[in-house]
Amino acid sequence: MSLSRAKRLQPVVEMAEKAEREAARQLGHCQGLVGQAEAKLGELERFRGDYQQQWISEGSKGVSGQWLMNYQRFLSQLETAVGQQQQSLEWHRANLEKVRAVWQQRYARLEGLRKLVQRYIDEARLAEDKREQKLLDELAQRLMDRGEP
Repeated sequence: MSLSRAKRLQPVVEMAEKAEREAARQLGHCQGLVGQAEAKLGELERFRGDYQQQWISEGSKGVSGQWLMNYQRFLSQLETAVGQQQQSLEWHRANLEKVRAVWQQRYARLEGLRKLVQRYIDEARLAEDKREQKLLDELAQRLMDRGEP
């Protein structure tokens, strides 16, 4: 009886496995996007640092007003790009957490279904063992009733 219940659940388990695999794939993809966003932010911050270092070396030599205006304009654009990339990274991290929550939910559901199926299998084995033991006991009783050793 319980074994047939386990077999009937098999399509549900397979669907849950497929959903969990898809969620895991999405999670991996989002982790990759976070990594890319972090790398891009790191590059922008290094570039900004290098550019600011250029100000220190060029500024000590004396610069023209035009050079200073261009420097400030570009640094402002660079700061904007860094800020936008930080926002992008925050968005990707938040999205990653949402996708991780979906995966965790699907994984937990799959594990719950697997445990239920295993319980049904265990119940079926136990019932079969009891049935066999009952048959053996009846057979032993019949042999004893006949007087056979």
